[in-house]
Amino acid sequence: MNRVQRARGINQIMTGVFYLIAVFFFTLLIGFASYVIIKGFTGATPEMFAFARKGSIGNQLFNTIYLVFISLLFSIPLGVTAGIYLAMYAKKGFLTKFLRICIETLSSLPSIVVGLFGYLVFLVFFGLGKSLLAGALSVSILAIPVITTTTEDAINGLPGHYLQASLGLGATRWQSIYHVLIPACIPRIMTGVILAAGRGFGEAAALLYTTGSGTDLRWNNWNLTSPTCPLNIFRPAETLSLQIWGLQINGQDPNLANLSAAILMILVLLFSIGANALSRHINKKNSGN
Repeated sequence: MNRVQRARGINQIMTGVFYLIAVFFFTLLIGFASYVIIKGFTGATPEMFAFARKGSIGNQLFNTIYLVFISLLFSIPLGVTAGIYLAMYAKKGFLTKFLRICIETLSSLPSIVVGLFGYLVFLVFFGLGKSLLAGALSVSILAIPVITTTTEDAINGLPGHYLQASLGLGATRWQSIYHVLIPACIPRIMTGVILAAGRGFGEAAALLYTTGSGTDLRWNNWNLTSPTCPLNIFRPAETLSLQIWGLQINGQDPNLANLSAAILMILVLLFSIGANALSRHINKKNSGN
């Protein structure tokens, strides 16, 4: 009886400790986010939100969203496909272990090293020049390992009867993966996408080598070959993170740097909320609710 009471007491104590840790980190997150957002909007003026060449954040905000969108176009198909291969097709052995080590190593690389690699490969070897595409490809290198690992873990975490039931109904292995396993893994895969996108939104070191620091857009110019066209992926593109870095390094307009940081945090928050909402909608649709 004493042993049971002691176990219950320890359980209550540890539960309280974990609740305190959760409250601490939640309070820390709310405090940090509130500080950045309030400080960012305190010194803001309406002109800072314009899509102008200097002294505003409009073009940089568009470049940030556009760059992350392009990087996800590359990283999601490659990352999900690689995760499916590792979970469903790769045979146990030295080659598979080596491949997983390479993926883990790639996910832990400093972003400045990835930026240097992107500069040597995309700019020097392929001759892309400092451009939106070169920056998106460099960010994709950082995102692919995260999505790959998340997809593999999501598939391996499913009960075995998902696949067996689908195969028993006459579906092929690929049909089972595409129509049964992947839809069931959407929430966890979306978690990897959110993590990858969040890193892309805040990335600066890798983009210093690849995207350039200038942005001159003409919103009435939709010629995709023009360097001032917003949709041209071969033009230089300064993002919000690069703008913050440049303003802080050069000691220019701290109010604009604070506003850029606040907008960047809000952008990441909105993307996370939207991705989670989409994930829940797909999950409910697949479950028939």
